[in-house]
Amino acid sequence: MNKELRVAAYAVCVRDGKILLARWVARDGAKRWTLPGGGMDHGEDPLDTVVREVAEETGYALEPTRLLGLDSIKRQYPRRLGTFADFQGLRIVYEGRVTGGELRPEQGGSTDLAAWHELSGVAALERVELVDIGLDLWRGKPPLGRAAERYRGSTTT
Repeated sequence: MNKELRVAAYAVCVRDGKILLARWVARDGAKRWTLPGGGMDHGEDPLDTVVREVAEETGYALEPTRLLGLDSIKRQYPRRLGTFADFQGLRIVYEGRVTGGELRPEQGGSTDLAAWHELSGVAALERVELVDIGLDLWRGKPPLGRAAERYRGSTTT
């Protein structure tokens, strides 16, 4: 089994009671809302990653304002020729503030839409668990920067 590690950075951007989300398109075509952000390039600083990814996925310029925390997930994925990958994702979650740009969808990436959603309506959205983790970190600002225990052992993105 191949071991894979992916480090990614995401932003929780809340203003006027709304959160900025990007709609992720899975390989099977399913669409779910997620925090804007994504994978860190080799040699890239995580702050640069979150700024770049938010710009790519939403069109907005981002100012990271606080490190909210880290989240780690582990799961297995099928790969070619009947093999599996032992995957671990390390997700760095920042609070951020939009400082410019114009809202637009990503071109040719893993998301197809970006939008502001009322915080009160997030629970009704088709979303990945990272949205809930990010909001928990944003609301609680835990001293160790770790999401609630209910997420430990999660297998969703």
